[in-house]
Amino acid sequence: MKKYATLLLLWLWPLLLAQAQQFRVSYPAAAYAGPFTGNVLLYLSQKNAQPKNQPGWPCYRLAVRNVQPGQTIVFSDSALSYPTLLSRLPRGDYYVQAVWDLNLGGRVIGQSPGNPYSVAREVSLQATDEIFTLACSQVVPAPVFVATKFCKEIKAPSALLSRFHRKPASLDAAVILPADYYQHPQRRYPVLFTVGGFGGDYHHYSRSESTDTLPATPIDTIACIRVYLDGASPLGHTVYANSANNGPVGDAFATEFLPLLDQQYRTNGGRVLRGHSSGGYTVVYLMTHYPKLFAGANASSPDPVDFRNFVRTNLYTDAKRVEMVDSMTYGEVLPMAEAYDRPNIVRRLEDIIYRGEQEVSFDAVFSPRGRNGLPKPLFNSTTKVLDRKVFRHWQRYDLTQYVRQNWRRLKPDLNGKLRLATGNEDTYFLNLAVMLMEQEMKELGADMPFAYYPGDHFSVVTPEYRKAEMQWLKTTYLHWLTQHPQ
Repeated sequence: MKKYATLLLLWLWPLLLAQAQQFRVSYPAAAYAGPFTGNVLLYLSQKNAQPKNQPGWPCYRLAVRNVQPGQTIVFSDSALSYPTLLSRLPRGDYYVQAVWDLNLGGRVIGQSPGNPYSVAREVSLQATDEIFTLACSQVVPAPVFVATKFCKEIKAPSALLSRFHRKPASLDAAVILPADYYQHPQRRYPVLFTVGGFGGDYHHYSRSESTDTLPATPIDTIACIRVYLDGASPLGHTVYANSANNGPVGDAFATEFLPLLDQQYRTNGGRVLRGHSSGGYTVVYLMTHYPKLFAGANASSPDPVDFRNFVRTNLYTDAKRVEMVDSMTYGEVLPMAEAYDRPNIVRRLEDIIYRGEQEVSFDAVFSPRGRNGLPKPLFNSTTKVLDRKVFRHWQRYDLTQYVRQNWRRLKPDLNGKLRLATGNEDTYFLNLAVMLMEQEMKELGADMPFAYYPGDHFSVVTPEYRKAEMQWLKTTYLHWLTQHPQ
């Protein structure tokens, strides 16, 4: 009986597809000369009027080859989907947009420069055999940084990254000058680097019609140049680490970005680092891999620094991922439970949005590159099983173990420079990895303070928390200054 039921389903499948919800998508030659080979994304939302800009779900993807301008592709139930098939979406009104991903740069596919996209339109899903047409006649423009008196853009060309990516590449940031920078043309200043967390964008400091950029605030009372780094890449956040997928970002920062910054601005050689979340991991990575370059650093709620607790999973001993119910997750709650009861394979959202999001970002930094040009995932998205071969590549990014294994070499330049702070109730359990690192550092006898505060990943950032951070950075800088008198 089961055999006949399967044959009947196979016979009916083309008919079922014909009755499925369809979105017919094309692009004109004015948007892209073509032909197009790559991925096309369809975003729907009942809340966001520009769904491509805040990628969540429902979301759909088609991989296509040699599509010509004006040629139509069809999103139906055959498209990769999350969380359910198009025909099974709850009935109602949705905003919808389609994007053709040229992958020319930019983290968010819907905001990546050069990508053709459709103007957002509102559709009312009623019957399952409806057909909607989307013409992707718009092109995502490249962001333009508008400088001010005190805020400038720096773009450091990188020979290292250009060779790796086989195209011109640079490391970019916003430079914010102190209020008296122009009044004392002979004075040199320390530099405070702030590394943004996941989703950060240094263009935040670009001038708009309604805002201007204020001068850099001091390190407590010490005037400084501030540099905002965001780590954004097509695959996510680079955390400024050398990786098989993002390239030698750390080396490029150390040997190409910093010399250009010192050349273009009046720096005095005193550098301190601060960052939260992915920016926090960046701080620990840079401080432990290039300790001679920095006077001090404060890592706030860093991404897992110890892989014995990677968002609750012990990567060394657990066979499968420990699932975490995340109240902060993006996407929309569909009103019908039936929407999740779907016949196609269970997928992660990031199987659809295949680059630029958090899980892919981790794989991009820590994993080897796969044959498809994308990072090899650590976890199977269906079974949650951990790939031991991939994890062997991850282990070099366990910063606790890195420091332990290299402590004799690192101690003279790292000791007394790095502080880690986090909330006791971190939303993503990052405090647990920090606590494991603290235990190891105590065993080494490392002068590396750890601090814990009330709050989660977001609420922990209070005025008291920030004040302690600034005091630490001031102290480490002043200590550096005694060894490097100006």
